Formats: sequence, structure tokens, C-alpha cells
Amino acid sequence: MFLALPHMESQKAVPVLRRRGVKAIDLSADYRLRDPDDYVAWYKAPHVDAAGLAEAVYGLPELHRKAIAGAALVANPGCYPAGAILATAPLVKAGLARLEGIVIDGKSGVTGAGAQGRKVEPMYLYTEANENVQAYALASHRHTPEMEQELGALAGAPVRVAFTPHLLPLNRGLYTTASVPLATAASTARLLDVYREFYAGEPFVRVLDEGERPTTRAVVGSNYCDVTVVADPRTGRAVCVSAIDNLGKGGSANGIQNLNVLLGWPERTGLDAPPVYP
Repeated sequence: MFLALPHMESQKAVPVLRRRGVKAIDLSADYRLRDPDDYVAWYKAPHVDAAGLAEAVYGLPELHRKAIAGAALVANPGCYPAGAILATAPLVKAGLARLEGIVIDGKSGVTGAGAQGRKVEPMYLYTEANENVQAYALASHRHTPEMEQELGALAGAPVRVAFTPHLLPLNRGLYTTASVPLATAASTARLLDVYREFYAGEPFVRVLDEGERPTTRAVVGSNYCDVTVVADPRTGRAVCVSAIDNLGKGGSANGIQNLNVLLGWPERTGLDAPPVYP
């Protein structure tokens, strides 16, 4: 069963489903964070289903495929974390990233707001969003702890990121640029090899060649994530870039991928349609 309820509502429904033996994929934020205190800090409300929180698996197949396959409850990631984690995970896992000073910039189309872009706030009105770019939720966006949780698990140590989201005058698409300090000097070619190895065999992550750059129009309408990385020896950092559809890999299409993994179906089932461009 898929749950697409407002935040803080799924945790009321999941205990009922659990008693009935029903497996669930939750598209809200209710089971993404492992620490219940994070819900108090970031969502300003206590979590009421400790058992569900303990058993939930974070639903990013590229990181948790084996656990998802055996799960009873899968927490589909937020759109910004999906783009940010996929952009930076190979560096963190390989020990090439210094864990202090990671800066993540995310830019989303307006369908990323609230329930698929239907939140009623002035910044999402056509007259405000059209021909305009604006940052919001500065130093306070609720997707931040998801990034820190998953990157910290890969690193085996706490991670703190500085994350700033932006609203773009697009219907769909999410673009992430992450500046990651390197623990040791490495060339762009070396970093790309790390990415290709990390994502080898992944059906929906495309590591672009040196000199190529992700674009939102190349992934809109799909479950693909296009990603690349460039070394910046002048600053000792890596520039990590990803593009996803915020409603695709950042939302419901990733949920379908989780369903396929959960039920043992071919992972591309229902997701083989190409992006809508060109």
C-alpha cells in the first residue's frame, strides 16, 4: 500500500496497517528520520509510532536495496535529500570527503511545494514564482536532517551540512549543486571513476562523462538521476551536481522503484518510459 498523507498523519495509519500485516510505502516524512527527537526539532511535534519508526527503512534503493526487499515499511525520501544524497554519496562512502563544511544548494520546480505544488502560500503564486528565483527556509529546511542522517551512515560518523533550497519558475525538476571539501587531492577523472564504481549496475543513475553536465530537462518525467563531479584543486573541493524530477526520482517514481524491490519484481517495471525531452 502507498500512503500519500499529510505529514504527521501516516504515523496514525501505519499501526493499523501493521496489525493487519499490510506492507506500506509512505511518501510523507513520517518515517524518514530514525531519531524521534528530530521530529520534535524539525517538525515541532512528537512522533507517536515508535515501533514503526524503529522498523522503517529509508527508501533510496541505491543505498538500501537489500533492506527494502525485506521491509514491512519503507519511507520514501524527500525530493531534496534524494538529489543531494545521490550527488554526494560516492565521495562520502569512499572516505574522500571531509565531513565538515559540506554545502548543498538545491533548486526545485514549484511542484515540489507541499502536496505536489498545491500549498497555498504567496511565494508559490504564479505572479510571484514566474520569472523569479528565490531562496526559502534558510538554515531551517526540514529535509536537512535526512541528508545528514544518510550521509552520516555512509561515513560512519556525524555529518553536518549547510543546505539552502531555492524555488525555480519550473513546473518540475530539481537541481542540486554540492560543494564538498576533499580529504585528499584527486582529479576529476579519479572522482568520476569513484562515482562509476559506486553506481555500477544502478538502473536509474547515469554518471555523465567528463565535460558533460546534468540538466533538468533530460530527466523530467522519469525516474533517472543524472550526476557528475568535478574536482576544484584551487579550493580543495569537489563540485557535485545532480538533476532529478522532483516528482520522479524525488517522489512517486522512486516509490514505484521501492515497490518493485519490495515485491521482488524487475526493478524497471512501470518505469521504462523515457524522459519527455527531446
